[in-house]
Amino acid sequence: MKIHRIKGILLQEYFITVRSLEVIMDLLFFSVMTVIVFGFMTIFLSGAVNSNVALYLLTGMLLWEIVRITQYSSSVSILWNVWSKNLSNMFISPLSVKEYMTAQVIGGIVKSLLVFTIISLIAKFVFGFDITRLGIVNLFLFFINLSIFAWSIGIVVLAFIFRFGTRIQALAWGLVFLFQPLTAAFFPVKILPGFLQTIAYLLPPTYVFEAARNSLINPSTNWNMFFISFLLNIVYLIPSIYFFSAMFKKSKDTGQFARNEG
Repeated sequence: MKIHRIKGILLQEYFITVRSLEVIMDLLFFSVMTVIVFGFMTIFLSGAVNSNVALYLLTGMLLWEIVRITQYSSSVSILWNVWSKNLSNMFISPLSVKEYMTAQVIGGIVKSLLVFTIISLIAKFVFGFDITRLGIVNLFLFFINLSIFAWSIGIVVLAFIFRFGTRIQALAWGLVFLFQPLTAAFFPVKILPGFLQTIAYLLPPTYVFEAARNSLINPSTNWNMFFISFLLNIVYLIPSIYFFSAMFKKSKDTGQFARNEG
C-alpha cells in the first residue's frame, strides 16, 4: 500500500465533508439535535425515575453515534463518487481496494472522534453529564469495539452498492438502525423478549452498551465483556471483508461496476 494514495482519498473525503451541506447535516447537525433531545428527556426522566436509569438514554445515544457515523462514513463515501461519475476514474488508477478501504477506516475514525467529542461536550456543559465518568479506559475500549462493528456493517453495505448499484443506496443510511434495538443501546437486554435476547448476545455492541450502563455505577473495566465483544467483532469483520471482495469481483465480471455510473 502507498501512503500518498491513501492521503489522496482522505483529502477527497475532507473536501466532500467540509463543502457538502448534506454531509454536515448528516454527521453533525443530526448528532447535535439528537443529544439535545435526549438531554432534555434525561432531565425529565431523572425527576421521575432513578437518575442512573435516566442516564441510560444519554449514554446509549452518545455511544451509538460512534456506530452511526463510522458506518455512514465508510458506506456513503462511495456514493459521492458514483453520483459524480468518478468511480471508474478512481479504480483505473493505481489505487487498490485495500488502500481505499484503509482510507475509509481512517476517515471514519477521525469523523466519529470529532463528532463524539462535540456532542460529549454539549452533554457535559448543557446537561451536566460527563461521559468520562464511565472511565477513560472503558471509553477507549468501547470506541474500538463499536468502530469495528460499524466497519463490518459499512463493508457489507459497500459490497451491496458495488454489486447492485444505487437502487439499494438507502441501506447506506438505514441498515445500521436495524441493530439499534437489537443491541439494546438504550435499555437493558432483559427488556427484550427471550428470542431477541439470544440475538442481542450474538451482536458485539450489546456487550459494550451493557458494560457502559454498569460503568455508570462502577467505572472499573469489565474485561470479560470487552473480549467477548472483540472476538465477536472479528467473527463478523473477517467474513464481511471476504464478502466485499466477492461482490466487488462479481460487480466487475457482470458489468455492474460500469453501470453504477450510468
